[in-house]
Amino acid sequence: MISDAHPPTGDQPQAIEAIGEGLVAGERFQTLLGVTGSGKTFTMANIIAQSGRPALVIAHNKTLAAQLCNEFREYLPGAAVEYFVSYYDYYQPEAYIASSDTYIEKDASINDEIDRLRHAATAALLTRRDVVIVASVSCIYGMGSPERYAQRLVMLEAGAQMSREDIFTRLVEVQYQRNDMVLERGRFRARGDVFEVQPANAETAYRVSMFGDEIESITHFHPVTGEVFGGLQYAAIYPATHYVTPQDTLERAVAEIRAELEDRCALFDAQGKLVEAHRLRQRTEYDMEMLREVGFCSGIENYSRILDGRAPGEPPATLLDFFPPDFLCFIDESHNTVPQLRGMYEGDRSRKLALIEHGFRLPSAADNRPIRLEEFLERVGQVVFVSATPGQFERDQSSRVVEQIIRPTG
Repeated sequence: MISDAHPPTGDQPQAIEAIGEGLVAGERFQTLLGVTGSGKTFTMANIIAQSGRPALVIAHNKTLAAQLCNEFREYLPGAAVEYFVSYYDYYQPEAYIASSDTYIEKDASINDEIDRLRHAATAALLTRRDVVIVASVSCIYGMGSPERYAQRLVMLEAGAQMSREDIFTRLVEVQYQRNDMVLERGRFRARGDVFEVQPANAETAYRVSMFGDEIESITHFHPVTGEVFGGLQYAAIYPATHYVTPQDTLERAVAEIRAELEDRCALFDAQGKLVEAHRLRQRTEYDMEMLREVGFCSGIENYSRILDGRAPGEPPATLLDFFPPDFLCFIDESHNTVPQLRGMYEGDRSRKLALIEHGFRLPSAADNRPIRLEEFLERVGQVVFVSATPGQFERDQSSRVVEQIIRPTG
């Protein structure tokens, strides 16, 4: 429901009506050409509220995405407005520079709060329809499959028969870590018949009291202040990572990784590239051992095609796959954002090919990639480009260009 604090004024009412008509008519692409200060975000919020459909709004940088997110929360107070951007404060991708024989190891600093917000976004998409996700182009990068993410949900119910050991095993399988001293996001701790767990998507936690093999009660509380919000019948705990892989899939994947490793090393040996063969074998053997023992390894995303069971060249699952088929997509500042969507694939590919060629990664690592612009357009239904200066691509694609020139202030 749209906030009634500010009714649409200026050119906003006719823009809302025109784009709404286009959506009802099933038009695939439209452009909202709105001058700076004409209230394009408010127009988008009204269109989303009228359609009653989940929406993805893509911005071209984190700062703009955060600003849009705050505005949508003000305009759509009852909806789940979530923020989905890259969770790296600092990111140096893995790379190899052949001219100077320099290998650069991946180095990154992950922002814990942004990681929580990403999990909150995917959890909202799986549980409700009144959802608006404001994202950067991070939304076209590969992440785990939504089906597997939803299947690995740990559901606790007061009164249910479930042993403490079974619950802990399931939590560990979805990458929760036990820490009996400090309770943090993605952690759990146990004291006698009581254990506490803080979901990956939440700032609050659950206290679960057991009586033998029965869940006696579930209490919702704040882990820092200790404030209790009340008792619950159910508690849904989503995986602590978007890359969740069941044990039987891991065993199949490790066998496939080994087969690819042997093929690649045989090729390197035949070409006399002994250093590359040794390098690849050493690294991949270590990763396979980690996958077997703990179900995870550093750089697990490089094996995502095999873990997901995808065919070579098949695009990865992205945030787009978490949306239902009828979602709306708004591309904000499209004159900047569309070129970004187009350019991500090529930049990533040239870096990956250098790593593969010199024995730092298996060939399947090339399929851990952002999706191409054509693949993006296949995955979105109805799209509204939003810009004061739409590019030629947007104009060529759009069946209608709706102008919003008169500002709300006149």
